[in-house]
Amino acid sequence: MGERYPHMFLILLLLHGAHAALKDPVQKWQTLGGQPPLVIARGGFSGLFPDSSQFSYQFAMSSSLHDVVLYCDLQLSSDGLGFCKTGLTLENSTLIAEAFPKRAKTYKVNGEEIHGWFALDFTADELYQNVTLIQDIFSRPSTFDGAMGMFTLEDLVGLKPPHLWVNVEEHKLSAEDYILGLPKDFSVAYISSPEIGFLKNVGAKLKKSNTKLIFRFLREDVAEHTTKKTYGEILKDLKSVKAFASGILVPKEYIWPLGKDQYLRLPTSLVKDAHALGLEVFASGFANDVSMSYNYSFDPSAEYLQYIGNANFSVDGVITDFPPTASGAVACLANTKGNPLPPPGGDGGRPLIITHNGASGVYPGSTDLAYQQAVKDGADIIDCAVRMSKDGVAFCQPSADLSTSTTASTSFMTKISTVSEIQNKSGIFSFDLTWSEIQTLKPDLLGPYTQAGLKRNPAAKNAGKFVTLPEFLDLAKATNVSGIMVEMEHASFLAKRGLGLVDAVSGALANASYDKEGGHLPELMVVSDDTSVLAAFKKFPAFRRVLMVDETISDASAPSVEEIKQFATAVTVGRGSIAQVNGFFLTRFTDVADRMHAANLSVYVGVLRNEFMNLGFDYWADPIIEIATYASHRSEPEPELHDPAGGRRRAGAPGGAGCAAAGAPAGAGAGAGRRAGPAVAACRHCQPTGRGDDGGEAHRQQQLGGGEIQRRRRRLPCAGRRHRFLAAATAAIPWLPLTTISCAMDGIVLTHVFSAFFSPRILLCTV
Repeated sequence: MGERYPHMFLILLLLHGAHAALKDPVQKWQTLGGQPPLVIARGGFSGLFPDSSQFSYQFAMSSSLHDVVLYCDLQLSSDGLGFCKTGLTLENSTLIAEAFPKRAKTYKVNGEEIHGWFALDFTADELYQNVTLIQDIFSRPSTFDGAMGMFTLEDLVGLKPPHLWVNVEEHKLSAEDYILGLPKDFSVAYISSPEIGFLKNVGAKLKKSNTKLIFRFLREDVAEHTTKKTYGEILKDLKSVKAFASGILVPKEYIWPLGKDQYLRLPTSLVKDAHALGLEVFASGFANDVSMSYNYSFDPSAEYLQYIGNANFSVDGVITDFPPTASGAVACLANTKGNPLPPPGGDGGRPLIITHNGASGVYPGSTDLAYQQAVKDGADIIDCAVRMSKDGVAFCQPSADLSTSTTASTSFMTKISTVSEIQNKSGIFSFDLTWSEIQTLKPDLLGPYTQAGLKRNPAAKNAGKFVTLPEFLDLAKATNVSGIMVEMEHASFLAKRGLGLVDAVSGALANASYDKEGGHLPELMVVSDDTSVLAAFKKFPAFRRVLMVDETISDASAPSVEEIKQFATAVTVGRGSIAQVNGFFLTRFTDVADRMHAANLSVYVGVLRNEFMNLGFDYWADPIIEIATYASHRSEPEPELHDPAGGRRRAGAPGGAGCAAAGAPAGAGAGAGRRAGPAVAACRHCQPTGRGDDGGEAHRQQQLGGGEIQRRRRRLPCAGRRHRFLAAATAAIPWLPLTTISCAMDGIVLTHVFSAFFSPRILLCTV
């Protein structure tokens, strides 16, 4: 599996470093006992692997905090053997319907008729020998479908998890007898159930045990089996719960309710009320790749912090499908408000945070509100993509086609045209409208995955004002940003229309005194895909010239790099030019960044977006992991595998491009849809992705079939350093990299600026 997840070193460094970090004196947590909240892995790492599978549980232990709790939703076979499997029926998460097509049944559960395949209708042998697991959520990887059989509670105990949580729902068979009959060495730390009668009966017989009993709340309108009261009614009488349980497990919406508009409402007093009674509170329903409140801007870490890092309360634990993300939030992000980050650049510094049309993930791009939000969120550099109106006004706008970012389609349908020099589809272009006509429009916040239901901040859909280039320059002067980026496209085409883009930009910069060296103005970068445009700005030595490389490239030849140096001091490239992807898995890192850096050219990569559909599976639906991957890319030993069948072969693993890309534009990037191509049949240990030569930077791979891994050192192109927690991590996980590279990017270009500041905290947590 190591070759599938080349960023895994970041997570393990985080986790082993976080173990030490949590021992340091920090602000006391607002949990019941004052300890950090627990990360509870529902079915293991079920956001990546089939729920409750061997891989899922093992990977959860490897990629989470040292005290992670493994959650087993207990299912009993007809002969009384306990399996772990989330949900009442098996057909959505296993291939049981193919194995036993005629054995579905209907039962009444919680007052509802449920039809499906139930574990209690099959013997343990039938389940063990015939049923394999699959991923039950379509947006998640199907790579491991059918590779593993069902996992028993005994199997799970055999993994020796730090803590074990068993959830029990009575259904025809007696789970009480099974729980009470468990061997003492099973050491179940938590038992939860939505049934009061079960908890009371078990509690009476486990008084001398350290096991905590947790009352699980279902929907508020559902009636509890024993008392016939609804869970909403029981919620109003928490004092009665204290008589038979030490804590409660509730859907996260019980704590932070969502309105119909998917924005957060004021929090309830549930956590404080429960803590006042001595009840722990655990929240469920966390996942990186599901619909969440617009308040979080598609950043799952922001959601965790709402529950564990707000000023008023903290839950005692979160149940999640993505335990690494929750672990990072607990270990490195919570209680860090006000803690200074190192300045950008330099040894041990962080990358510059560069916007993509301002904070365009929160407000319509290139509007005054987008820029103001970007500055508020801490951006170092704000950008303006300069467009020209018909009457020669230079202004900031994400695209020359106004139909993609404004309401032009509703007002100027007669202006629709096709301009092949700009794009291969029709549009309404800025150079066909006067500035006064453009000012009659409204900005329009259209995210790249709106059609898939991932809308960006609908409350601000048409908010903000258009900004002219002079207004942008004045805005930058009035803020504390360290630099600005001015982008120019299609200059030669505009010149044919009688619109001098270079002259308009040069004049605006001169009028704002940006052409003067010295002073206290923000640093200026001019960006273009046209070398003649960059050449025109050579007369301004204070300006940094950046070449925009639109095409995806996999290499940069020495002559090409030397030619670029004649016009530019930096380049921007797409994500695919740095990290190559096949079937939404990373396959290799190119040498592009290294070759550019060797020529003293900075590299900016982009564009990065927060929406999980924009992320390869390797990033675990967590935008911070993608940011951190580009911010701290590394090189490592090249493994060779001795195949027991004979012969020596290269590991089919992604390679490391020794240096990080100099910057990462966030907001525009490749990636659409989720699943591509047929599922890959995973072997029991790991499945090589297969790739060509990557310049020798290959990742370690878990041994296959007992094959011995031999390593040979290669020259590290950046400042290699041994991480102080790496030895322990490597001992725990055989395929962890041995060396990390301190090679921070020069900048990251983002649509969601605030997420970029989570990434340095993740990385610094282990230093």
